[in-house]
Amino acid sequence: IFNMLHGSAILESHKDCSRVQDPYSLRCIPQVHGASRNAWLHLKETIEIEINAVTDNPVIINDELTISGGSFHGQSIALPLDYATLAASEIGNISDRRVYLSLEGQTNGVPKLLMKSTGLNSGFMILQYSTAAIASENKGLCFPASADSIPTSLGQEDHVSMGSISGRKLLQVIDNVDKILSIELLCAAQAKDYHQPLKSTAALEAIHARIRQSIPHIESDQPMEELLTEALRLVKSGELITLHRQYATGEIAADLKQRFEEF
Repeated sequence: IFNMLHGSAILESHKDCSRVQDPYSLRCIPQVHGASRNAWLHLKETIEIEINAVTDNPVIINDELTISGGSFHGQSIALPLDYATLAASEIGNISDRRVYLSLEGQTNGVPKLLMKSTGLNSGFMILQYSTAAIASENKGLCFPASADSIPTSLGQEDHVSMGSISGRKLLQVIDNVDKILSIELLCAAQAKDYHQPLKSTAALEAIHARIRQSIPHIESDQPMEELLTEALRLVKSGELITLHRQYATGEIAADLKQRFEEF
């Protein structure tokens, strides 16, 4: 984040302003997002181990030896899947908070509801309704399926992982989070417009310009479906992340070179 914002004129304009601290959803992004990332890394590691493990029952050693066991049990994946579902949901939850903050009009030059003519227009208010509803749906999907085992097969299979349900819920939450992030993308781009003529870093300016190629600034209430669909496509494609990496790599290298020369 430091590298992403280093040299931003918008950031510099807030030096010595009256606001002492930002809300947690802004100030604690590394801690919250980082904790979710750790959950994903744990799931990735576990899946890689299990993909390469023996899960047969019985395990056939040779023509003379077979061993009955429980290597097939999915608990080792079910628990990380449930944990990852919660981790993904938290990304959506904190994103919804940032969407809400962007509508408050507490930043100089940025109007309430991200639109100048509110009253006649509801601005981006309904979009925040959507993020709040989706975030709440995700909370319900976070109930761990692995905690809800039920016996089958006349009691022989008396404890099962329910990992398949965990996986399905995780995919649903990820899809929901993508929708929340796409709305945050729309709100962030709209808020950025009101900071002109101040500029951010070259990387973030390039991202904003790319968004504006297919998503225009919104002056008054209008149907949002097509804009949301395009924002969702940008989020899912990873195009903006790739664009940022291309610019950020050059900026960081140039900054390091300058500091070395000054030294």
